[in-house]
Amino acid sequence: MDTKTKLISAAELLFDRHGFTAIGMDKLTQAAGMSSRTLYKHAGSKTALITDVLAERHRRFQQRIEVESVEALFCALEEWVRIEGSRGCLFLRAYGETGGDTPEIANAVLAHKASLYEKIQAIVFLETGGKHNPELAEQILILFEGATAAAVYRGAESITSARIAASALIQQART
Repeated sequence: MDTKTKLISAAELLFDRHGFTAIGMDKLTQAAGMSSRTLYKHAGSKTALITDVLAERHRRFQQRIEVESVEALFCALEEWVRIEGSRGCLFLRAYGETGGDTPEIANAVLAHKASLYEKIQAIVFLETGGKHNPELAEQILILFEGATAAAVYRGAESITSARIAASALIQQART
């Protein structure tokens, strides 16, 4: 594993577990097993490192949701939670901790969420026989995001409930 990948991986684990503001560069250097000079050489700044972490998380998440049905989308979320844990959306947590005031982080968050919405719109289009239905896509997005948040304290069962509700909405839209 190259130095930058090692750093991003260590930072993601720390940020996901403890939050962004609670983790200083000293904890990052210790977790990544590198000097602060090496960390700054490869990260540049904490903001740049957070942005890199979000980019890597986005890449992995997009791979996971390369599906063509609402059922499969929520099953992918259940699998994500089993593998990654259920501490809530790292993107929304980054946005919340920075107050949306750091443009690089805000842009990464908004791009990720726009990509998720586009994916849901494409799935709705496929599942409803080519109908554009932004309201239905929005409803499914809310179920998806809500299930992600509820999984923090209710477990993966919340995702199952959201999947059932989303599937019922799709079924209703087909008729």
